[in-house]
Amino acid sequence: MEEDDVAAVATPEQFKALGHPMRHRLLFALGQGQATISQLAAVLDSNKGNVAHHLKVLAGAGLVRAAGTRQVRGGTEQYYQRASRGLTYDDARTTEVAFHALAAEIAAAEPDPFLVLRTLRLTPEHATQLTATLQDLANQAEDASDQSQYGLLLGLYQPAQAPRADPVASAAPTTARPGSG
Repeated sequence: MEEDDVAAVATPEQFKALGHPMRHRLLFALGQGQATISQLAAVLDSNKGNVAHHLKVLAGAGLVRAAGTRQVRGGTEQYYQRASRGLTYDDARTTEVAFHALAAEIAAAEPDPFLVLRTLRLTPEHATQLTATLQDLANQAEDASDQSQYGLLLGLYQPAQAPRADPVASAAPTTARPGSG
């Protein structure tokens, strides 16, 4: 089954499902391909019951889906896959949880990851051009399946500005209170 490109997170069930870092970690792991509960538990250093619970929540929200089965000693294992290649959301809490999960993913990376956080001064036109370039990079088709996988975090944002002091209020003369001087 083909993955949809990018899905917008819109339902209460989806926002609730994305409220736990383990579910983000599961989505990251499933980004590498289909996997069973046992495989996910081993990769994420968790127990199968925990993984199964969180997969059930993700599946109920439509964020993962069954992808086939395989026979194993006396039983059948279910494979899971992401329902879409990526997710978009603009909810601050979901973004915060996603970044916590991403931080754990990066901290466990081997070899050490390459990270840079930098401030740039851009014209609005240059910011638009850079955003388009980053979107093109993010939307590129998967590379060769026989090569090592790497995570790629892209972003361009305008930091919140600190409130500026009111120049009129700060220029007002101060007066001494009676008895203070």
